[in-house]
Amino acid sequence: MTLTFVTNLVHHHQLPVADELYKILGKDYHYIACEQMTNILIKGGYDPKLERPYIIRTYQDEKSMATARQLIDESDVVIIGSAPESWVIKRKLENRVTFHYNERWLRFQAWKKFLPRGLKFIWKNHFRFRNKRVYMLCASAFTAQDVHVFGCYPHKCFKWGYFTKVEDVHDIELNIEKKNMSDSTDKVKLMWCARFLSWKHPELPIQLAARLKKKGYRFQIDMYGCGEREDASKQLAASLDVEDVVKFCGNAPNEQILQIMRKHDIFLFTSDKDEGWGAVLNEAMSNGCAVVGSHQIGAVPYLIQNGENGLIFRSKNLDSLEEKVTFLLDHPKERQRIQYAALHTMQEVWSPQNAASAFCKLAQYALDNKLGNYQIENGPASRI
Repeated sequence: MTLTFVTNLVHHHQLPVADELYKILGKDYHYIACEQMTNILIKGGYDPKLERPYIIRTYQDEKSMATARQLIDESDVVIIGSAPESWVIKRKLENRVTFHYNERWLRFQAWKKFLPRGLKFIWKNHFRFRNKRVYMLCASAFTAQDVHVFGCYPHKCFKWGYFTKVEDVHDIELNIEKKNMSDSTDKVKLMWCARFLSWKHPELPIQLAARLKKKGYRFQIDMYGCGEREDASKQLAASLDVEDVVKFCGNAPNEQILQIMRKHDIFLFTSDKDEGWGAVLNEAMSNGCAVVGSHQIGAVPYLIQNGENGLIFRSKNLDSLEEKVTFLLDHPKERQRIQYAALHTMQEVWSPQNAASAFCKLAQYALDNKLGNYQIENGPASRI
Protein backbone atom coordinates (compact mmCIF):
# COMPACT_ATOMS: atom_id res chain seq x y z
CA MET A 1 0.00 0.00 0.00
CA THR A 2 1.27 3.46 -0.92
CA LEU A 3 0.11 6.23 1.39
CA THR A 4 0.54 9.99 0.98
CA PHE A 5 -0.40 12.55 3.60
CA VAL A 6 -0.95 16.12 2.39
CA THR A 7 -1.11 19.07 4.76
CA ASN A 8 0.02 22.66 5.22
CA LEU A 9 3.04 22.47 7.54
CA VAL A 10 5.72 20.19 8.87
CA HIS A 11 5.41 20.40 12.64
CA HIS A 12 6.03 18.42 15.80
CA HIS A 13 2.37 17.52 16.36
CA GLN A 14 2.23 15.57 13.09
CA LEU A 15 5.62 13.86 13.03
CA PRO A 16 5.15 11.18 15.74
CA VAL A 17 2.40 9.39 13.81
CA ALA A 18 4.18 10.10 10.52
CA ASP A 19 7.30 8.40 11.88
CA GLU A 20 5.23 5.37 12.85
CA LEU A 21 3.59 5.19 9.42
CA TYR A 22 7.05 5.35 7.86
CA LYS A 23 8.18 2.44 10.06
CA ILE A 24 5.27 0.38 8.73
CA LEU A 25 5.31 1.45 5.07
CA GLY A 26 8.88 2.61 4.44
CA LYS A 27 9.40 4.21 1.03
CA ASP A 28 5.67 3.82 0.31
CA TYR A 29 4.85 6.63 2.74
CA HIS A 30 5.20 10.35 1.99
CA TYR A 31 4.33 13.55 3.85
CA ILE A 32 3.66 16.56 1.63
CA ALA A 33 3.77 20.08 3.10
CA CYS A 34 2.55 23.01 1.01
CA GLU A 35 3.28 26.02 3.23
CA GLN A 36 6.30 27.51 4.96
CA MET A 37 6.31 27.97 8.73
CA THR A 38 5.12 31.43 9.80
CA ASN A 39 7.18 33.64 12.11
CA ILE A 40 4.34 33.59 14.65
CA LEU A 41 4.57 29.82 14.96
CA ILE A 42 8.37 29.89 15.06
CA LYS A 43 8.25 32.43 17.91
CA GLY A 44 5.73 30.15 19.63
CA GLY A 45 8.27 27.32 19.76
CA TYR A 46 7.71 25.51 16.44
CA ASP A 47 10.86 24.26 14.69
CA PRO A 48 11.01 25.17 10.95
CA LYS A 49 14.00 22.86 10.33
CA LEU A 50 12.39 19.49 11.02
CA GLU A 51 13.56 16.93 8.47
CA ARG A 52 12.58 13.37 7.61
CA PRO A 53 13.35 11.20 4.55
CA TYR A 54 9.66 11.00 3.67
CA ILE A 55 8.93 14.76 3.66
CA ILE A 56 8.33 16.70 0.44
CA ARG A 57 7.95 20.48 0.61
CA THR A 58 6.11 21.65 -2.49
CA TYR A 59 7.21 25.27 -2.08
CA GLN A 60 10.93 24.45 -2.40
CA ASP A 61 11.09 24.01 -6.18
CA GLU A 62 9.12 22.89 -9.24
CA LYS A 63 10.47 19.33 -9.02
CA SER A 64 9.13 18.92 -5.48
CA MET A 65 5.73 20.20 -6.58
CA ALA A 66 5.64 17.84 -9.58
CA THR A 67 6.61 14.85 -7.42
CA ALA A 68 3.94 15.74 -4.89
CA ARG A 69 1.18 16.07 -7.47
CA GLN A 70 2.13 12.73 -9.01
CA LEU A 71 2.03 11.02 -5.61
CA ILE A 72 -1.38 12.52 -4.88
CA ASP A 73 -2.74 11.23 -8.20
CA GLU A 74 -1.20 7.76 -8.04
CA SER A 75 -0.98 6.68 -4.38
CA ASP A 76 -3.28 3.92 -3.25
CA VAL A 77 -4.46 6.05 -0.34
CA VAL A 78 -4.25 9.80 0.27
CA ILE A 79 -5.02 11.73 3.45
CA ILE A 80 -5.60 15.43 2.85
CA GLY A 81 -5.67 17.94 5.67
CA SER A 82 -5.10 21.69 5.31
CA ALA A 83 -4.16 21.76 1.65
CA PRO A 84 -5.79 22.79 -1.65
CA GLU A 85 -8.92 20.70 -2.20
CA SER A 86 -8.35 20.87 -5.96
CA TRP A 87 -5.33 18.58 -5.56
CA VAL A 88 -7.52 15.55 -4.80
CA ILE A 89 -10.51 16.18 -7.09
CA LYS A 90 -9.09 13.99 -9.86
CA ARG A 91 -8.54 10.96 -7.63
CA LYS A 92 -11.97 11.33 -6.02
CA LEU A 93 -13.63 11.43 -9.44
CA GLU A 94 -11.74 8.22 -10.22
CA ASN A 95 -13.14 6.70 -6.98
CA ARG A 96 -9.70 6.25 -5.43
CA VAL A 97 -9.49 5.88 -1.65
CA THR A 98 -9.19 9.34 -0.11
CA PHE A 99 -9.48 10.49 3.48
CA HIS A 100 -10.17 14.06 4.47
CA TYR A 101 -8.57 15.03 7.78
CA ASN A 102 -10.60 17.87 9.32
CA GLU A 103 -11.21 19.56 12.61
CA ARG A 104 -14.78 20.75 13.14
CA TRP A 105 -16.38 22.68 10.27
CA LEU A 106 -18.64 24.93 12.34
CA ARG A 107 -16.21 27.01 14.36
CA PHE A 108 -14.84 30.42 13.26
CA GLN A 109 -17.60 32.33 11.43
CA ALA A 110 -19.59 29.13 11.04
CA TRP A 111 -22.47 31.03 9.43
CA LYS A 112 -20.40 31.45 6.26
CA LYS A 113 -20.75 27.72 5.59
CA PHE A 114 -24.48 28.29 4.99
CA LEU A 115 -24.05 31.10 2.47
CA PRO A 116 -24.24 30.18 -1.24
CA ARG A 117 -20.46 30.31 -1.60
CA GLY A 118 -19.93 28.04 1.41
CA LEU A 119 -22.57 25.55 0.31
CA LYS A 120 -21.11 25.48 -3.20
CA PHE A 121 -17.67 24.68 -1.76
CA ILE A 122 -19.08 21.84 0.35
CA TRP A 123 -21.01 20.41 -2.60
CA LYS A 124 -18.00 20.60 -4.94
CA ASN A 125 -15.45 19.07 -2.55
CA HIS A 126 -17.50 16.84 -0.26
CA PHE A 127 -21.23 16.22 -0.85
CA ARG A 128 -21.01 15.02 -4.46
CA PHE A 129 -18.57 12.31 -3.40
CA ARG A 130 -20.79 10.89 -0.67
CA ASN A 131 -21.12 7.62 -2.62
CA LYS A 132 -17.44 7.44 -3.58
CA ARG A 133 -14.57 5.93 -1.59
CA VAL A 134 -14.03 9.21 0.22
CA TYR A 135 -14.01 9.25 4.02
CA MET A 136 -13.59 11.64 6.94
CA LEU A 137 -10.93 11.39 9.64
CA CYS A 138 -12.44 13.47 12.44
CA ALA A 139 -9.78 15.53 14.22
CA SER A 140 -12.43 16.75 16.64
CA ALA A 141 -15.21 15.07 18.55
CA PHE A 142 -17.55 17.53 16.83
CA THR A 143 -16.50 17.00 13.20
CA ALA A 144 -18.94 14.17 12.49
CA GLN A 145 -22.00 16.09 13.69
CA ASP A 146 -20.87 19.15 11.71
CA VAL A 147 -20.42 17.31 8.41
CA HIS A 148 -23.70 15.45 8.91
CA VAL A 149 -25.49 18.83 9.03
CA PHE A 150 -24.64 19.09 5.33
CA GLY A 151 -25.45 15.47 4.51
CA CYS A 152 -21.80 14.56 4.03
CA TYR A 153 -19.94 11.35 4.96
CA PRO A 154 -22.89 9.18 6.01
CA HIS A 155 -21.47 6.21 7.97
CA LYS A 156 -18.02 7.25 6.72
CA CYS A 157 -16.57 9.12 9.72
CA PHE A 158 -13.72 7.78 11.84
CA LYS A 159 -12.07 9.07 15.01
CA TRP A 160 -8.72 10.70 14.46
CA GLY A 161 -6.77 13.63 15.86
CA TYR A 162 -3.20 14.60 16.63
CA PHE A 163 -0.81 12.08 18.15
CA THR A 164 2.02 13.49 20.18
CA LYS A 165 5.03 11.55 21.37
CA VAL A 166 4.55 9.34 24.44
CA GLU A 167 7.76 9.01 26.45
CA ASP A 168 8.83 6.08 28.62
CA VAL A 169 5.88 5.35 30.89
CA HIS A 170 8.01 4.04 33.77
CA ASP A 171 9.94 7.31 34.03
CA ILE A 172 6.77 9.40 34.08
CA GLU A 173 5.11 7.09 36.62
CA LEU A 174 8.10 7.58 38.91
CA ASN A 175 7.80 11.32 38.39
CA ILE A 176 4.08 11.25 39.30
CA GLU A 177 4.91 9.31 42.45
CA LYS A 178 7.68 11.73 43.35
CA LYS A 179 5.60 14.88 43.01
CA ASN A 180 2.77 13.31 45.00
CA MET A 181 5.15 12.46 47.85
CA SER A 182 5.55 16.17 48.57
CA ASP A 183 4.51 17.54 51.93
CA SER A 184 0.79 18.32 52.10
CA THR A 185 1.62 21.94 52.88
CA ASP A 186 3.48 22.40 49.59
CA LYS A 187 1.90 24.48 46.87
CA VAL A 188 -0.01 22.59 44.21
CA LYS A 189 1.33 23.62 40.81
CA LEU A 190 -1.14 24.39 38.03
CA MET A 191 -0.18 25.10 34.43
CA TRP A 192 -1.80 26.85 31.47
CA CYS A 193 -0.10 26.88 28.06
CA ALA A 194 -1.55 28.53 24.94
CA ARG A 195 -1.50 31.64 22.85
CA PHE A 196 -3.10 34.53 24.68
CA LEU A 197 -6.18 34.82 22.45
CA SER A 198 -9.78 35.58 23.36
CA TRP A 199 -11.05 32.08 22.47
CA LYS A 200 -8.31 30.47 24.57
CA HIS A 201 -9.77 32.32 27.60
CA PRO A 202 -6.61 33.22 29.53
CA GLU A 203 -8.81 35.21 31.90
CA LEU A 204 -10.26 32.03 33.41
CA PRO A 205 -7.09 30.82 35.23
CA ILE A 206 -6.59 34.33 36.59
CA GLN A 207 -10.16 34.62 37.83
CA LEU A 208 -9.84 31.11 39.26
CA ALA A 209 -6.70 32.17 41.11
CA ALA A 210 -8.60 34.99 42.83
CA ARG A 211 -11.24 32.56 44.09
CA LEU A 212 -8.71 29.95 45.24
CA LYS A 213 -6.62 32.57 47.01
CA LYS A 214 -9.67 33.91 48.82
CA LYS A 215 -10.43 30.37 50.04
CA GLY A 216 -6.92 29.93 51.38
CA TYR A 217 -5.57 27.26 49.01
CA ARG A 218 -1.80 26.97 48.58
CA PHE A 219 -1.12 26.93 44.84
CA GLN A 220 0.78 28.46 41.94
CA ILE A 221 -0.54 28.96 38.39
CA ASP A 222 2.14 29.22 35.69
CA MET A 223 0.93 30.61 32.37
CA TYR A 224 3.03 29.95 29.25
CA GLY A 225 2.64 31.62 25.88
CA CYS A 226 2.21 35.05 24.35
CA GLY A 227 -0.37 36.84 22.23
CA GLU A 228 -2.68 39.78 21.87
CA ARG A 229 -4.42 39.21 25.23
CA GLU A 230 -1.21 38.92 27.25
CA ASP A 231 -1.06 42.54 28.44
CA ALA A 232 -4.76 42.52 29.32
CA SER A 233 -4.23 39.29 31.25
CA LYS A 234 -1.40 40.80 33.26
CA GLN A 235 -3.58 43.82 34.03
CA LEU A 236 -6.37 41.51 35.18
CA ALA A 237 -3.97 39.67 37.48
CA ALA A 238 -2.90 42.97 39.00
CA SER A 239 -6.48 44.19 39.46
CA LEU A 240 -7.47 40.92 41.19
CA ASP A 241 -4.34 40.98 43.39
CA VAL A 242 -3.12 37.56 42.29
CA GLU A 243 0.32 38.49 40.94
CA ASP A 244 1.83 36.50 43.83
CA VAL A 245 0.18 33.25 42.69
CA VAL A 246 -0.04 33.74 38.90
CA LYS A 247 3.23 33.80 36.97
CA PHE A 248 3.51 34.79 33.30
CA CYS A 249 6.32 32.67 31.90
CA GLY A 250 6.43 33.61 28.19
CA ASN A 251 7.18 31.18 25.37
CA ALA A 252 9.41 28.11 25.53
CA PRO A 253 10.41 25.45 22.94
CA ASN A 254 8.10 22.46 22.83
CA GLU A 255 10.62 20.02 24.31
CA GLN A 256 11.07 22.35 27.28
CA ILE A 257 7.31 22.69 27.73
CA LEU A 258 6.99 18.90 27.98
CA GLN A 259 9.56 18.82 30.77
CA ILE A 260 7.81 21.69 32.54
CA MET A 261 4.50 19.77 32.41
CA ARG A 262 6.09 16.97 34.43
CA LYS A 263 6.71 19.42 37.27
CA HIS A 264 3.05 20.45 37.46
CA ASP A 265 0.14 18.68 39.10
CA ILE A 266 -2.85 20.11 37.22
CA PHE A 267 -3.17 21.39 33.65
CA LEU A 268 -5.91 23.91 32.81
CA PHE A 269 -7.24 23.76 29.25
CA THR A 270 -9.76 26.58 28.92
CA SER A 271 -10.41 27.10 25.18
CA ASP A 272 -13.92 27.23 23.75
CA LYS A 273 -15.41 25.64 20.60
CA ASP A 274 -12.91 27.41 18.34
CA GLU A 275 -10.17 25.03 19.55
CA GLY A 276 -10.22 22.47 16.76
CA TRP A 277 -8.27 19.67 18.47
CA GLY A 278 -5.82 20.93 21.08
CA ALA A 279 -2.67 18.78 20.98
CA VAL A 280 -1.52 20.30 24.26
CA LEU A 281 -4.11 17.98 25.87
CA ASN A 282 -2.26 14.93 24.53
CA GLU A 283 0.99 16.35 25.83
CA ALA A 284 -0.30 17.22 29.29
CA MET A 285 -1.88 13.78 29.77
CA SER A 286 1.23 12.04 28.43
CA ASN A 287 3.42 13.89 30.91
CA GLY A 288 1.49 13.11 34.06
CA CYS A 289 -0.84 16.06 34.57
CA ALA A 290 -4.40 15.85 35.82
CA VAL A 291 -6.21 17.87 33.16
CA VAL A 292 -9.27 20.04 33.67
CA GLY A 293 -10.55 20.70 30.15
CA SER A 294 -13.42 22.56 28.53
CA HIS A 295 -16.17 20.35 27.11
CA GLN A 296 -16.12 22.22 23.76
CA ILE A 297 -12.48 21.48 22.90
CA GLY A 298 -12.26 19.00 20.02
CA ALA A 299 -9.93 16.54 21.75
CA VAL A 300 -11.60 16.50 25.15
CA PRO A 301 -14.56 14.13 24.50
CA TYR A 302 -12.23 11.70 22.70
CA LEU A 303 -9.40 11.64 25.24
CA ILE A 304 -11.00 12.38 28.61
CA GLN A 305 -13.44 10.14 30.42
CA ASN A 306 -14.75 12.55 33.02
CA GLY A 307 -13.64 11.57 36.50
CA GLU A 308 -11.52 8.69 35.23
CA ASN A 309 -8.49 10.16 33.46
CA GLY A 310 -9.31 13.87 33.67
CA LEU A 311 -12.10 16.28 34.51
CA ILE A 312 -14.36 18.18 32.11
CA PHE A 313 -15.83 21.58 32.93
CA ARG A 314 -18.50 23.58 31.14
CA SER A 315 -16.83 25.85 28.62
CA LYS A 316 -16.37 29.49 29.73
CA ASN A 317 -18.03 28.72 33.07
CA LEU A 318 -15.85 29.85 35.98
CA ASP A 319 -18.05 28.14 38.59
CA SER A 320 -17.66 24.81 36.80
CA LEU A 321 -13.91 25.27 36.43
CA GLU A 322 -13.58 26.10 40.12
CA GLU A 323 -15.62 23.04 41.12
CA LYS A 324 -13.36 20.68 39.16
CA VAL A 325 -10.10 22.25 40.30
CA THR A 326 -11.05 22.39 43.98
CA PHE A 327 -11.96 18.69 43.81
CA LEU A 328 -8.42 17.92 42.67
CA LEU A 329 -6.94 20.21 45.32
CA ASP A 330 -9.04 18.62 48.07
CA HIS A 331 -8.43 15.02 46.97
CA PRO A 332 -4.72 14.47 46.28
CA LYS A 333 -5.10 10.69 46.03
CA GLU A 334 -7.77 11.07 43.34
CA ARG A 335 -5.55 13.59 41.59
CA GLN A 336 -2.73 11.04 41.52
CA ARG A 337 -5.03 8.28 40.26
CA ILE A 338 -6.21 10.52 37.43
CA GLN A 339 -2.62 11.35 36.51
CA TYR A 340 -1.76 7.65 36.17
CA ALA A 341 -4.95 6.96 34.19
CA ALA A 342 -4.24 9.85 31.81
CA LEU A 343 -0.76 8.56 31.13
CA HIS A 344 -1.99 5.04 30.37
CA THR A 345 -4.75 6.35 28.08
CA MET A 346 -2.11 8.04 25.96
CA GLN A 347 0.21 5.04 26.04
CA GLU A 348 -2.33 2.30 25.38
CA VAL A 349 -4.98 3.97 23.20
CA TRP A 350 -4.05 7.38 21.76
CA SER A 351 -0.37 6.73 21.03
CA PRO A 352 1.20 7.39 17.60
CA GLN A 353 2.02 3.68 17.33
CA ASN A 354 -1.57 2.60 17.90
CA ALA A 355 -2.89 5.29 15.55
CA ALA A 356 -0.57 4.30 12.69
CA SER A 357 -1.37 0.60 13.05
CA ALA A 358 -5.12 1.24 13.24
CA PHE A 359 -5.13 3.55 10.23
CA CYS A 360 -3.23 1.08 8.07
CA LYS A 361 -5.86 -1.54 8.94
CA LEU A 362 -8.67 0.90 8.08
CA ALA A 363 -7.03 1.91 4.79
CA GLN A 364 -6.55 -1.70 3.71
CA TYR A 365 -10.21 -2.49 4.41
CA ALA A 366 -11.17 0.54 2.31
CA LEU A 367 -8.90 -0.59 -0.54
CA ASP A 368 -10.39 -4.06 -0.41
CA ASN A 369 -13.97 -2.68 -0.36
CA LYS A 370 -14.61 -4.54 2.90
CA LEU A 371 -15.43 -1.67 5.26
CA GLY A 372 -18.67 -3.44 6.15
CA ASN A 373 -16.52 -5.93 8.05
CA TYR A 374 -14.20 -3.34 9.62
CA GLN A 375 -14.21 -3.12 13.41
CA ILE A 376 -12.08 -1.18 15.87
CA GLU A 377 -14.09 -0.54 19.01
CA ASN A 378 -12.39 2.54 20.43
CA GLY A 379 -9.63 5.04 19.85
CA PRO A 380 -7.96 6.19 16.60
CA ALA A 381 -9.60 5.01 13.35
CA SER A 382 -12.64 3.63 15.15
CA ARG A 383 -15.96 4.23 13.40
CA ILE A 384 -18.23 7.00 14.64
